[in-house]
Formats: sequence, structure tokens, C-alpha cells
Amino acid sequence: MAQPAPKLGQLDFAGDDHVVPFHVEGLDVRGRAVQLGPMLDAILERHDYPQPVARLLAEAIVLTVLLGTSLKFEGKLILQTKSDGPVDLLVADFSTPENVRAYARFDAEALEAAVEAGKAAPHELLGKGVLAFTIDQGVHMQRYQGIVALDGHTLEEIAGVYFRQSEQIPTKVRLGAAELYDRDEAGKPRHRWRAGGVVAQFLPEAPERMRQPDLPGGDGEQIGHSLEEDDKWAEARSLVETIDADELTDPNVGTERLLFRLFHERGVRVYPPQQVADRCSCSRTKLKAVLSGLSAEEIEHAATDGHIVTTCEFCSTTYRFEVGEVAAA
Repeated sequence: MAQPAPKLGQLDFAGDDHVVPFHVEGLDVRGRAVQLGPMLDAILERHDYPQPVARLLAEAIVLTVLLGTSLKFEGKLILQTKSDGPVDLLVADFSTPENVRAYARFDAEALEAAVEAGKAAPHELLGKGVLAFTIDQGVHMQRYQGIVALDGHTLEEIAGVYFRQSEQIPTKVRLGAAELYDRDEAGKPRHRWRAGGVVAQFLPEAPERMRQPDLPGGDGEQIGHSLEEDDKWAEARSLVETIDADELTDPNVGTERLLFRLFHERGVRVYPPQQVADRCSCSRTKLKAVLSGLSAEEIEHAATDGHIVTTCEFCSTTYRFEVGEVAAA
């Protein structure tokens, strides 16, 4: 017989870089929560992103981690934005069971101009475009992709629209990122990034209770808004909405304490945490296979002094190949 999930206090606290699944039986809600520390800091520090870009990418990483750790199979979940703003590309992917990598592309001049003009909100930096979630189960399985317009002021708002349209499960997402200034063990000043998030979903035994009002039909048309929200989900959603960004990132609060603050009256249960790690999937073997697929003309164009040098955009690892290594193949 399966053992019941422990209540808060029966498990050691998960700490940073561990996703905590939870269940609030009294509200028919399941979800996951996380605080990211050293793993996130390593990814952002590697590229030395400007503050607005780092904050955007941090939230994208949190969202990817929360969703990726829910995969029940061996595979990968990829979050990607493509837009016309100063930050025209965000990519974060999670490979089971725990590997995370991420990258942001931005126009430095356009970013500087936007910040100077006071237009540094997420929707202003991203501009118009799309957010795509891709689930990849391997070469022998068809990919699934869900796409939603970047129609919202924050990534959590955009994610909410995605869940509404694609999964049709009542879902509430909260994301936050913060810079932490403190001192290391030697007393020297240091700067670190932290981020956190919660995703809560309404999953009652009776599926008809999950119904939601239809989205507006456009041109001001309202469709189906007479449908009432389930009382338990309304309570859960309202509780999640009370989470302050500081609570999501404060190392003194922690994931379990935050969940207890939210749901203690309803009896929240937490499950064993799942670790996530800063680990890229690139390798010399994979890159060599890609280069070996180039034509002789392409290889000649890419080579300098008889060598091809390439750097992974995610982890910044540089690989050096002699032309003969790839041309022979």
C-alpha cells in the first residue's frame, strides 16, 4: 500500500534548486513550487546579462522548471519566445530528470534606448510575438507544441493564457526574480540572483467542475461569462494571488514555509523534492556530427587557419576542430 504524503514538518526542507510538489486536498489543488539560487546564478553570471534581460530569463527558467519537472516520461520541455522587441529571443529547456539550460538574445542598443525611455517592463522588452512550449519525447515520437501570443504584461500572465487555451485546466502561475546583495564567508560584497515560482492547478474528481468562462470573442464581444467559478478554485486562486514577489525569492522563507502560509488552513501536503541542475546537453561528439553534415564549401567558409571554432550559446563552452576531423566524414 502506498504511504501517504508527509505533512509539512515531516520532511527536511528542500532548499534552493529543488522543486516541491504539493497537494491541497481540501481545495482539489495540486501544484509545484520552487526557489532557485546557485543554479540560476550560474546560468545568468555566465553571460553577464544586463539586469532587465537577466530578470526576464530568470522568470522563464522558473516557469520551465515548474512545468518540466511534471513530465512523466524521458524527454525535454522547451520554452521559447520569438518577438520583435529589444529582447527578441528567450530559450529555456528542461531535460529529464533534472538538467536545465537557458539563453537570451537581445539588441544592446535597442535595450539601452528602451531602458532610458522608461520602457523596461516585460511586455515592452519582448514586444509582439509568440511564446511556444515544445514537448519532445525523442526521435521516435511526435513533438507536441503549444503556441500563444505574447499578449500580456508579464510572463506569468502569458503563461496563464497558455494554460487556458491549451490545457483547459484552471491554473494560476506566480513568478518572481530578485537581485540579492550580501557578503560572502570572507566578508566581501557579492551579488547574486534568486528566483521562485508557484503553479497551482484545479484538478477535482468531477471534471465538469473545471469549466471556465470562455475567453472574449474579440471586438469587445463577451462569451459565456455567466459561468460561475468553482468556489474551491476561487479560494485557491485568490490565495496564490496574494503571494508577494519577495516571498518567492526570500531564502529565509523557503518553499515549504511559503506553502504553509498559503494553505495551512486547508492542510497542504508536500512530496519529496526534485533537484534541478545547471547542465548543458552540448558535447564535442554532437557538434562534430553537425559539422560533418556541412558541405565542403561550408566547411571552408567556417574555417580559420585550418580550424573551426564554435561556442555553445547556452553554456559558453568553446570547441575547436581541425578541418580534417569533419571534412573526412
